[in-house]
Amino acid sequence: MPDYTGALDLAKALGDVGYMADDSLATASFLAGALDKPLLCEGAPGVGKTSLAKALAKVHGTELIRLQCHEGLDATHALYDWDFAKQILHVRTIEAAAKASAQRLDATRLDDELHSLPFLLRRPILQAIESSRNEGADAQPRRPVLLIDEIDRAGDEFDALLLEVLSDWSVTVPELGTIHTPTPPLVILTSNRTRELHDALKRRCVYHWFSQPDAQTEERILAHHVPASSQALRAAVVRAANRLRSQTLIKPPGTSETIDWIRALAALGISELDEAAVRSTISAVLKDADDLSGLSSNSLVDQ
Repeated sequence: MPDYTGALDLAKALGDVGYMADDSLATASFLAGALDKPLLCEGAPGVGKTSLAKALAKVHGTELIRLQCHEGLDATHALYDWDFAKQILHVRTIEAAAKASAQRLDATRLDDELHSLPFLLRRPILQAIESSRNEGADAQPRRPVLLIDEIDRAGDEFDALLLEVLSDWSVTVPELGTIHTPTPPLVILTSNRTRELHDALKRRCVYHWFSQPDAQTEERILAHHVPASSQALRAAVVRAANRLRSQTLIKPPGTSETIDWIRALAALGISELDEAAVRSTISAVLKDADDLSGLSSNSLVDQ
């Protein structure tokens, strides 16, 4: 795993894999790793929160383990569960063998077998803990990147569950004991801020608010994703996107939408953002019927 001497080194490494991080984000990312704290990323959709976790995994040369949050998320989805289908198959196999040999089943032994590691389903958090215990070729902990995405979609109960795990980076499986890692994974929490997270959870994190990048940075991002596009087209797309963001939209476009937009233009062989080009590709940018119905194509192009 790379040994960074500071945030500038990390910013350069992120740039090398195509992620443009400003000084503030690079510093927050560096400190999260150095202090063994999760990095809580909040901001509007499409501004690069999830992409940061993917970029960090590339930079560190390690795996990305993703937990997509949703309503009703609980321990069986986040920590571990038992493979019931495999357990049932094992029971039937043991029963058939016992019947064939006219032997009596040892219920205690069978229960121990059913709740052993081969039957354990490792969910993302447990996967990350176990992976962090493993060493790479340099005899250093592998430290995967654990992305807990859109945590605001889960309920307050999940905040409490996560808080317990973050306190000592261990998961207790009653039938097996406690699984612990002394070196936690690199943790990225993302939130679109549809609800407030628990204060105790926030206190355990390094925090960064993602705002929309400035025009110059956004153009650089587009250049990375569609290098064959012209600088004039990239600038026109960013200006048009910023005009959309200045309007009262239900779902204003983020950087991910501008990337989709210039990719759509490239796929159609369009080199100039005129009114016809806007009409044919706007569905890559606006994803709400009301936003589309109130759109004036000529208001987005340079006059």
